[in-house]
Order: sequence, then structure tokens, then C-alpha cells
Amino acid sequence: MQYESAGIAKEIAKDELPQTRIEVLNSETAAAAEGLIVLAAARATQDKTFGEVIAIANRVKERVKLFVLLETIRHVYRTGRIPKFASQIGSMLSVKPILTSPNGLIHFATATRTKQSGVEKILHIMRNHVCSSKPVHIAAMHADSLEEAEKLKERIATEFDCAELFITNFSPVIGYATGRGTLGSAYYESF
Repeated sequence: MQYESAGIAKEIAKDELPQTRIEVLNSETAAAAEGLIVLAAARATQDKTFGEVIAIANRVKERVKLFVLLETIRHVYRTGRIPKFASQIGSMLSVKPILTSPNGLIHFATATRTKQSGVEKILHIMRNHVCSSKPVHIAAMHADSLEEAEKLKERIATEFDCAELFITNFSPVIGYATGRGTLGSAYYESF
């Protein structure tokens, strides 16, 4: 929906700003993963052409990964993405799912029973995706769980060569869908 809205805004801007070149990019991801794409494109504007900026944004889009550890599955039910029965069973069993978002769709990656083991799984997934010789751009994300995000950031800093590493909170919309206590990471390797 945001992509379509941006396309409409581009068409309106064409009439009002005919000399301005606008490109709309569907990030096909969410949260800080989108932010990493935007940051890379913004940095590129310092010394690159418009076409090169778009190419860099697309390269980051193809590389960026997102993993989110939910405190509970029950909030996802509110979005209509899972049946009520699955939400109730998941909550009773204290399942903490880890979700990812390739190609703009939310997918179940794995699950855990404790938050600590969920953090370990996210770090393990990151280690499997990252080449040890390249710096990584990383955002630790949280929904009303700053202390845990700071601990996640510390772990990331000790295990990865970070080109940049920061903490960000989920938007209210994503926080509503995931619930308080959600943690995650978004990252991509430098190129």
C-alpha cells in the first residue's frame, strides 16, 4: 500500500515539479531493513549520479535481511496473518517465533521457547549469512524493550565487524502487530 501511495505521489509531483526526477523503489521489506536501504542511498547522493544512487539502493535491497523475534505469537493474530487457533496454541506453548520478510512477505523462519535462545538463533542466522571479511551494516530493533535491544547491540558488536550499528524501535504499526518485547535485527554486508 505504501508503494502504491508513493507512486501516486510521484505522479502528482510530476505536474508540480516537472524538473525533479523521482524514482519509487519497492523495498520489499520492513522496519529497519527499509531504513538501511534509505541510509545507503542517502550516503550515495554525496558523490554519485542519480542512476548510481538507484543502483546502490537496489543492491542493498537485494542483500538486506530482517529477522524478528516475537515475545508471543498472539499479537500476530490481530493482523489476520494467522488463524486464532494457531495463536492460542502458540501462546499456550510459549512459542516465540522468529519471522523474516523476504520479497515483502512475512515468513516463519524458526521458533524457540525462550527469548535468550531466540537471540542466539538470530545471531546464528546472521553468522551464516555474513562473510567474516566484510563489514556489516546492522540495526538492532525493539518494541518497548530498549534494555534488551542494548544487550543485543553489545552482542552484535562483539561478534561482527560493524560498518555501522545502531538501535531503533519498531513503528507503532509494527509494534501493534508484534507486541511489546519484540526484538530483531536488520543487516547487510558492505560491497
